[in-house]
Amino acid sequence: MKTLSLTIEGMSCGHCLNAVNRSLASLRGVAVQSVVLGRATVSYDPAAIGAGEISAAVEAAGYRVAASSE
Repeated sequence: MKTLSLTIEGMSCGHCLNAVNRSLASLRGVAVQSVVLGRATVSYDPAAIGAGEISAAVEAAGYRVAASSE
């Protein structure tokens, strides 16, 4: 498992936290460690999913990934 930290723009409320958390939790091979305003940290299995796919899921939920680091 690898760890990925995301800096997320556009999150401003509890609904935003829930939307990002649900989006990340729905991904196969991803375990959500934390979601707070402007940030999310996940563990993921690189054999099952890539960092780009994780970022794309956040963006599909309506938020912008400004930066990511492993």
